[in-house]
Amino acid sequence: MSILESKVNQRADTFQQNKQDMLAMLAQLEDLHAEVEAGGGEEAMTRLRSRNKMPVRERIAMVLDPDSPFLEISPLAAWRSNFNVGSGFIVGIGVVAGIECLILGHDPSVRAGAFNPFNSKKLMRGLEIARENRLPYIQLVESAGADLRGEGGGDPEAAIMRETGHFGESGRLFYEITELSKLRIPTISVVFGASTAGGAYQPGMSDYNIFIKKQSKVFLGGPPLVKMATGEDADEESLGGADMHTTISGLGDYLAEDEMDGIRICREVISHLNWRKKGPEPNSGFSEPIFDDEDLLGLVSKDLKTPFDIREVINRITDGSQFEEFKPLYGPSLVCGWSQIHGFPVGILGNNGALFSESAEKAAQFIQLCNQIHVPLVFLHNITGYIVGTDFEQGGITKNGSKMINAVANSTVPHISIIVGASYGAGNYGMSGRAFGTRFTFTWPTAKIAVMGPKQMAGVMSIVQRAASQRRGIEFDEEADAKRAETAEYWAEERSKGLFATSRVSDDGMIDPRDTRIIIAITLSACHNNQVEGTKEFGTWRM
Repeated sequence: MSILESKVNQRADTFQQNKQDMLAMLAQLEDLHAEVEAGGGEEAMTRLRSRNKMPVRERIAMVLDPDSPFLEISPLAAWRSNFNVGSGFIVGIGVVAGIECLILGHDPSVRAGAFNPFNSKKLMRGLEIARENRLPYIQLVESAGADLRGEGGGDPEAAIMRETGHFGESGRLFYEITELSKLRIPTISVVFGASTAGGAYQPGMSDYNIFIKKQSKVFLGGPPLVKMATGEDADEESLGGADMHTTISGLGDYLAEDEMDGIRICREVISHLNWRKKGPEPNSGFSEPIFDDEDLLGLVSKDLKTPFDIREVINRITDGSQFEEFKPLYGPSLVCGWSQIHGFPVGILGNNGALFSESAEKAAQFIQLCNQIHVPLVFLHNITGYIVGTDFEQGGITKNGSKMINAVANSTVPHISIIVGASYGAGNYGMSGRAFGTRFTFTWPTAKIAVMGPKQMAGVMSIVQRAASQRRGIEFDEEADAKRAETAEYWAEERSKGLFATSRVSDDGMIDPRDTRIIIAITLSACHNNQVEGTKEFGTWRM
């Protein structure tokens, strides 16, 4: 493979301005991550430690192999909502006893680890990752059940139902854990405290249960509910304590002396699974990129209308900055080619402008070729959409764009998407957006995701309103329209920002551009726990 050249001028004013803007956005992210790590606050953390309990992040750190990475999923969920940033759950991929696992941890410092609309989405996303990538699933359980406040603080009974569709996500949890077991994907629960109501089914549905003496409590209804329902005066230990469940009910498999002993047992359970990856091993002799990943900070402008060459991203994330470009002279607004990342072979598709008929056709062919040789696909988004206009429609943009989307939808190799800039409309679908079963999706701080650009959206609304006035024979109010357009553009702009999308669990997290290579490598490694197989079967294409 040839080495991609770089034409970046690090001394240019535009580069330096882009870098300053990016560092400011990363500083905001750092503050938000610090807020997430604080959990329920200093008082809640102090109360937790006074009970000889570790914060959830310490529990996870102790479960993981020393000095091994942990890729947290959707850490900024619930930003700008009525819930704590982070949502009171931690979900991520880490290495335990040499085995990559999906780890879920309730944060007992945040409303006693209760379920809410945001962490329910995170929990279901974690189960999806475990299922698709065949990762053993570890739950560090301590939950008071459902948080009944709801995002708007309204009707408590409707709060969870409104967000999840008749208990859709919280109830689906039980099905998903059981399905993992059916698929021979081990499920392990370490119960650190109370696990009540729906939370009781987390250990109830698990393959292995580790309880902690005088600390774990699992029951469908606690003593107050039992009293109201049956009149019985029950104490917590007899009703659902660790000793009872490991000696009488049989729900518990292991009885730990304390939290560290429970973590030790968890690691021992993982070590005896005799786990083997099904995917091919990476090439261990890979080399680092030639170009500095610090340059990634200065490539993308806050004004996404400013173009940049996506090859400047590719040559800073690929092994040895090598890249074999496919059809470089045809459909140049889409860059396609083969490379390796941390020794894993990949096919890369990156945007250098809107998708034209030629670039869409090239993408469809390239995706087919990668499926033939079982190579995962990495999509680097900076796309305003498929090109529009009379000439382009007559040239077949809808037909050829559909070929590309068909190829993406039917492809069976793992897809990983990194949204570095814009990802608008059908361009998001063509570049394997979240709706297309993408294994992992991450965003840069510069990312924007929407049906269309905010200015275009406001303009389209004005045109539609003007036409409606003409049809009705009424005078069009220019001043009111201008105010309406300004308001629409503002809200469309705010809701298109990547930070808003990531807070609603629409992706797997917003990342520092300098971490792009290692995050892709971790996700590729996770994907290779399962078989990496392509397909030759695609839907009918209009020729």
